[in-house]
Amino acid sequence: MNCKILDGLISSIEGDAPVSKVCIGPFWTAVKSRGCGLASTLFIHEHGGHSPVRDCGILTEKTGLELCSYCKSSSILEATIGIAAINSMLDIDDGCLTEINASEILLEKGAGKNVAIVGHFPFVPRLRQVAGNLWVIEKRPKAGDLPEEAAEEMIPKADIIAITGSALTNGTMGHLLELCPKDSLVMVLGPSTPISPVWFDYGVDLISGTVVTDPEVVFRFVSQGTIFRQLSKHGVRLVTMSRN
Repeated sequence: MNCKILDGLISSIEGDAPVSKVCIGPFWTAVKSRGCGLASTLFIHEHGGHSPVRDCGILTEKTGLELCSYCKSSSILEATIGIAAINSMLDIDDGCLTEINASEILLEKGAGKNVAIVGHFPFVPRLRQVAGNLWVIEKRPKAGDLPEEAAEEMIPKADIIAITGSALTNGTMGHLLELCPKDSLVMVLGPSTPISPVWFDYGVDLISGTVVTDPEVVFRFVSQGTIFRQLSKHGVRLVTMSRN
């Protein structure tokens, strides 16, 4: 399913555009083409002598769609660039967006419910106070988190499921969505998340992501090692698209 989602996202893009800028920061990657797109930088440093990014140094000689094709690469860093490129190329209908952060929705919808979150987000302590049960599933678990293997058991038990957009980059999104009960509320969230109605074809109800409003500011912050908590106050909007 992961590849089908990626194919659907790329197929929804109309036309092409030149790539004018690419920046791979330690935490975020940004691509400027038709617009500016972000993705969480995922990278295993031990590259084994192989270049983690093909055509490194000439990425701005490619088109947006050419960079979008990187999203299926076996190199996780190339896949990161591909997701950022998709986010830079999507034509987002502003009329379908609500200016609301994912945390606000989850705090409201998750009160008294069984909630499963894939990815450890800063709002987890607040959500833990209101949820009936909260299961946080992480590749690198922190205190109170569950390892990624717990997804098989916990997601099918959840009323509310929130999955980091980075799961699209690392290839796990398709399987995670397959685990979601049909009557659950499913959200994909985070700046890596492509804001597109394509998600609704795969059982997602809410898409919470980021629209870049000032690319120059965003590139400056990304290149200087920003974390998203810092970036969220500069040059971006936090928005949500709903199925209904």
